[in-house]
Amino acid sequence: MTWTTRRRSERSGLAAIEAGAGTRIVLLHGVGLRAEAWNRQIDALAGSYHVTAFDMPGHGGSPVRPEMTCVSDYADAVLADLTEPVLVVGHSMGAMIALDLASRAPDRVRGVVALNAVFERSPDAARAVQRRAAELDGVTIADPTGALDRWFGKEASPEREACRDWLCSVTPAGYKGAYTVFAHDPGPRRADLEQLSCPALFMTGAQEPNSTPAMSQAMAALAPNGRAIIVPEAAHMMPMTHAEAVNAALLAFAAEVLS
Repeated sequence: MTWTTRRRSERSGLAAIEAGAGTRIVLLHGVGLRAEAWNRQIDALAGSYHVTAFDMPGHGGSPVRPEMTCVSDYADAVLADLTEPVLVVGHSMGAMIALDLASRAPDRVRGVVALNAVFERSPDAARAVQRRAAELDGVTIADPTGALDRWFGKEASPEREACRDWLCSVTPAGYKGAYTVFAHDPGPRRADLEQLSCPALFMTGAQEPNSTPAMSQAMAALAPNGRAIIVPEAAHMMPMTHAEAVNAALLAFAAEVLS
């Protein structure tokens, strides 16, 4: 599998990769990445569904929006394009956006999947991510080595190299804006999870040190129709490195909520 760039369309001011036909599934990537991070999911889902993988503002082909200062601002950018109920799937910060959409726009979300989502970071973890955000100047490209080491370890792989390319090509201002929001948001609120009206799947890797299995399990326990899946040996970039397990879970969940 190569992580080649795909053709984009424009949807409500955001760039997006679209594939397939039928009931719609929306894919939302994490900070510093782009819609191609979902390549394996797009290929797996497009045989049965209309897949839209957005570029986050300031990422890929989507322009920077300096006015965005919270997760709900990013969610509103996606919400503008949701004209019918969809299944929304997010990874990392994309999971925060997906859960915000499910909470605030239940009429547009038939189900939500949160991959590698954070929830109630420890004080030490919060300080660490906020310190990294404060080091970004919004002008120069940040050294991607630290992020890549956290996501993949030191070992080289096509997935690591693809993420390096994306992190080195993202707009510095867009990256700083999104990372700052990600760093200062603790994840979904307990009250919002308890009031989710749609089915919710929380999925992370057993080797994930930041979006931990305990976080996904806690969120699943709070959501009225929540469930958790922990993928053995996977870490943060699970949709890329463990696509077979992720795709199987997404297809089963989609068959349940979109039937």
